[in-house]
Amino acid sequence: MQRIETSDHIALGLEALCVLDHRLAAVRAAAGEVPLRLSEPGFASLASILVSQQVSRASADAIYGRLTTLLDPLTPQAVLEAHESVFRTAGLSRPKQRGLLAAAQAVAEGLDLHGLCLLDAGEAHGRLTAIPGVGTWTADCYLLFAAGHPDIFPARDVALQTAVGHALAIDPRPGEKALLGLAESWRPWRGVAARLFWAYYRELRGREAAPSA
Repeated sequence: MQRIETSDHIALGLEALCVLDHRLAAVRAAAGEVPLRLSEPGFASLASILVSQQVSRASADAIYGRLTTLLDPLTPQAVLEAHESVFRTAGLSRPKQRGLLAAAQAVAEGLDLHGLCLLDAGEAHGRLTAIPGVGTWTADCYLLFAAGHPDIFPARDVALQTAVGHALAIDPRPGEKALLGLAESWRPWRGVAARLFWAYYRELRGREAAPSA
């Protein structure tokens, strides 16, 4: 299936989703622009997503901005050679420091983050989550935004849970397992569905929630 690489692919996916689930036509109308959010594969993209774990989009952008100012360019070698004070100054928590260092070490030892984008999503996901500190959400987001995989849905994302719950009148909002069940009906366009509901959340709450890409 076509990877999500252009705005035309987003439009094609949205049309298909509205056929698969007629409820999504109203969600699409309310969501406004659904951005592509495609990033260059590589360490910087993975690092950005690691920084975004469990914080608001605004906080993640601020932390990542400080980190890339302190380590310019942001490469695995620069991370491995950096003093711990660099990460503290950037605002990285201890778990995120460990995850970033583990990712840098994995790349230094031969993990090809560009090559991962050419693999089947399941295999690529497994290689990513083998890195300490890279969980399901982080791997999902990397495959969505750096690899352009069309059928990834980060059901652990609280903003997606909130958006789907509000849009489809589900109270309380669906948790990860329930949301994965709902998203089954959106195959093979779950990657576009995730972007749609992040855009809906933006309009609902007045702020971006999707990780930076």
